[in-house]
Amino acid sequence: MRRGTMIGLPQDAARLSGNRPARAEPAGDQMTKSRRLIPARAFLALLALLPGCSSLNSVTDSVLGKNGPPPGQPGYVAGFLGGVVADEPRAVLAGREILSAGGTAADAAAAVGLTLAVTYPSRAGLGGGGACIAYGPNSKSIARGLPEAVMFTPGAPATPGANADRPTAVPMMVRGLYLLQARYGNQSFEAMVTQAEQLARSGVPVSRALAKDLALVSGPLLADPSARAVFSHDGVALTEGQLLQQPDLASTLAQIRTGGVGDMYQGTLARRIEVASAQIGGPLQFSDLRGALPKLARPLVRDYRNDKVAFLPPPADGGLAAEAAFDVLASSPSDTAAAMARALAVTARYRAGGITPEAALAARDLPAASPTVFPASTSFVTLDRFGDAVTCALTLDNLFGTGRIMPGLGFLAAASPAAVPPPLLSAGLVWNDNIKAFRAAAGGSGQAAAPLAVAVALINTLKTNRPMPAPVPDPGRANVIACGQYLPGENGQCGWANDPREFGLALGAN
Repeated sequence: MRRGTMIGLPQDAARLSGNRPARAEPAGDQMTKSRRLIPARAFLALLALLPGCSSLNSVTDSVLGKNGPPPGQPGYVAGFLGGVVADEPRAVLAGREILSAGGTAADAAAAVGLTLAVTYPSRAGLGGGGACIAYGPNSKSIARGLPEAVMFTPGAPATPGANADRPTAVPMMVRGLYLLQARYGNQSFEAMVTQAEQLARSGVPVSRALAKDLALVSGPLLADPSARAVFSHDGVALTEGQLLQQPDLASTLAQIRTGGVGDMYQGTLARRIEVASAQIGGPLQFSDLRGALPKLARPLVRDYRNDKVAFLPPPADGGLAAEAAFDVLASSPSDTAAAMARALAVTARYRAGGITPEAALAARDLPAASPTVFPASTSFVTLDRFGDAVTCALTLDNLFGTGRIMPGLGFLAAASPAAVPPPLLSAGLVWNDNIKAFRAAAGGSGQAAAPLAVAVALINTLKTNRPMPAPVPDPGRANVIACGQYLPGENGQCGWANDPREFGLALGAN
């Protein structure tokens, strides 16, 4: 396949209402579900073909469990369950709990994203958005064994409105994670919202990752009364280990749980966001929220030896930059300076307009990109025991977004992409199309260096069959999961790694 071509299903997300949409799956797609949760009657009928009662009893006990937790409860899955890597530890624990309960990589990804909105609100939140690549190895799965991009980047309102001194982005994260989980998950989305709601209400200790961000911008952030009430104690920014409680955010999550995701975009909660956004100088209209729909897109794909590598497509053009860097490293693995320059030059040319992603990747002799300050982001990767994988990059289009919390709603407004340069959201995934199996995935952050972080992490992982054998170049940061012998396959060869210079966590079970 030609480098830079885009593959996947040419589908857009259906309009998301407050109720879970029916999954549009042909009859063959039931194979994917059956491998995750085999109906007990059919399973026992199959076991009846085994010789001897002892075989029947031992197999049913080991698979269905004797006195173990039921499906949907942590501990249901014993042995290999996959892995989770993210920049904030509590979010990793939330994702691992979902995998342990029998959830898929997409279920774990939704749990991680919603938890990050509570525990890492400097870089992820209900007011922001992001983009993910999802992969299911089964050729009869919903995307036919091909990776698929779920795009929910924060958008600009149709009109900035009067007195917009802090232009606000249209919130996209909740609908984006909902779409991802609706297509690829098997658990209850509402249960994941509940998990995040409880953390917001009871409070969580400030992680080292959040404390670092608070220390960077505490002055301007605490100028907002609502932010000061959440992120400080007696006017002094919270530090590592202090309790972060967010009762208003908990109430908003409770409203999403009871009223449905659609309520945030076309219901009572949407009307409250419309009013609250005007109060903080970033007015959004009800029509902006109602029209804020995530989309399914074809990722950018190139060949690498016997595998294929998928990158996020525009508007998450950090994926475009990551492929440009990967192209350089594929022939010159140590030339990270040239890879960085190429990544930024391709991005600048694409953002100038009038060119397709494929043409931008093929263009030669591009002028060097001028220095640009890109917003902060965060990334994570999830993998389940069947080889389903998700890699995501999330953002508020600025550290702590606009720095203003929606009054009464408890979440920070993201900065409008019309007011700041969009971040280079970067993620990539490697799979083998011949055997339909996962090999590696990476998510990157670090502003301008995020695309290079993904490219270097993937190249090094593919060369060594180890997840991130060496740190990526500064100031980039990466999270990686890799299976040297592919998955499905020898799951004992899977590993996970977070960036050793930061304060995230990599966790799984072999």
